Amino acid sequence: MGAHVQVRGLKIVAGPADAEQTIVHELSFDIAPGEVLALIGESGSGKTTTALALMGYARHGCRIAGGEVKIGDTEVLGLSEAQQRALRGRRVAYIAQSAAASFNPSRTIMDQVIEPALIHRVLSRAAAEAKAVELFHELALPNPTTIGSRYPHQVSGGQLQRLMAAMALITDPELVILDEPTTALDVTTQIEVLRAFRRVVRERKTSAVYVSHDLAVVAQMADHILVLRDGAMRELGATPQILQAPVSDYTQSLLAAARPKERESGASSSASSQQPLLEVRNISAGYGATDKRGQPKTLILEGIDLKLYRGQAIGVIGESGSGKTTLARAVAGLIAPCEGQILFDGQALPGTLAGRSREQLRRVQIVFQSADTSLNPSHSIEQILARPLQFYRGLSGAALAKRIKELLDLVRLPSTVAGRLPGGLSGGQKQRINLARALAAEPELILCDEVTSALDTVVGAAVLDLICELRRELGLSYLFISHDLHTVRSVCDEIVVMQHGRKLAQVARADYERGPHHPYYELLARSVPELRQGWLDEQVAA
Repeated sequence: MGAHVQVRGLKIVAGPADAEQTIVHELSFDIAPGEVLALIGESGSGKTTTALALMGYARHGCRIAGGEVKIGDTEVLGLSEAQQRALRGRRVAYIAQSAAASFNPSRTIMDQVIEPALIHRVLSRAAAEAKAVELFHELALPNPTTIGSRYPHQVSGGQLQRLMAAMALITDPELVILDEPTTALDVTTQIEVLRAFRRVVRERKTSAVYVSHDLAVVAQMADHILVLRDGAMRELGATPQILQAPVSDYTQSLLAAARPKERESGASSSASSQQPLLEVRNISAGYGATDKRGQPKTLILEGIDLKLYRGQAIGVIGESGSGKTTLARAVAGLIAPCEGQILFDGQALPGTLAGRSREQLRRVQIVFQSADTSLNPSHSIEQILARPLQFYRGLSGAALAKRIKELLDLVRLPSTVAGRLPGGLSGGQKQRINLARALAAEPELILCDEVTSALDTVVGAAVLDLICELRRELGLSYLFISHDLHTVRSVCDEIVVMQHGRKLAQVARADYERGPHHPYYELLARSVPELRQGWLDEQVAA
């Protein structure tokens, strides 16, 4: 059974004592027993920092400087460190964004799921294992009696996320904190996980905090919504009120960014009158050692055909593991096809980077999903952008500095960013630098691999607008990889649908709303959450 949670004047600061910055500004709110409060806002708004404070925890470099947090009759911030440790995992449980990073790969799932019950001595091992199996049933996991004997790498991402929920619920906590628990999942898996989370929270009447930047997901999960910006409360209200009649201008901007919109396409191209800019002919590719026939141990792509014309944007969608990224990597030369051929502007492209000329490398650029791991953390933005300019254009001195400033202007960043390290930029700014680095080569084709999946709604929408604007201004072509159909529909002229390494269908922009389409395309379309309450119930009933 959930507990009443009361937060009054919560203040969190960061930095050394002589230069403290307030990052959470005296927040006050309540969560009734059995209710779900959503914390929403852009990256850096203080959502996770606030949620962690409910356990009395502040991340390295931060400090809870004031206020009170009561769970039932317990004042959390007044507890000693030992008492707070006893609270965590027992009365308050935390479900993190990345289940894959939260599990120990060397231990079985059952050992890890029952660990909180054993640490807090609330159940014997036999009783804990029996309860874990009950939770596996409740969370709709396959083979609930045997899945605990597997290791984390032997289950899917969606299953691992639900197993982390079982770990959190094994002690019957009064409060559960769900921190972006479906952000890393594709849309069809996300539905399964949302259904399971909501059912368990409702049936157990557990109080919950749901941290997210996805308003459509929040609409399915939350009873009340707290909108944060720069660590300050902008609005707090019941979910219907926030969705239908928001008071704050900022909330209105979040809602506007969350609603799908069709962006203008770039220059149109006539397939009948042009040679394709990119042609993929019967490509197969995979990973691992090859056999005598040249087939890789793990085959990911099988017989893919694709034509992309100059000025076009083609989207490639499918669930995780469908081969989308492998296709982009093959086009980029990062993985060599074992069969088939890739032509660019009528000329065959060598399968590997080493076999391609500098000019071939220049004309096809890739922007990766994770801006954090794509930028060297020890290099300044100026150094990062200078490298392709020196390599492809031979620029130096004043000409180099001028072009770096022009690239920053292109991606709508101030020139002062040039002297900073990637760690000093927001997620959206880093992704713009990734885009600027690709533009430095003056390519004809840019491969965009899930470029907005890690960004919050407002920043993601701004990056999509920028991509479309650059397409119109520079005549760029895009191959746009995503698992989000709304995103792809908003920027692309055609959509290629992939599953299990095969191309199932190709749908033109004019036919997006016309049917019938391939059943898998229809499934993906139905699986994108809509910005209204009750949508998830309709999917359960369907």
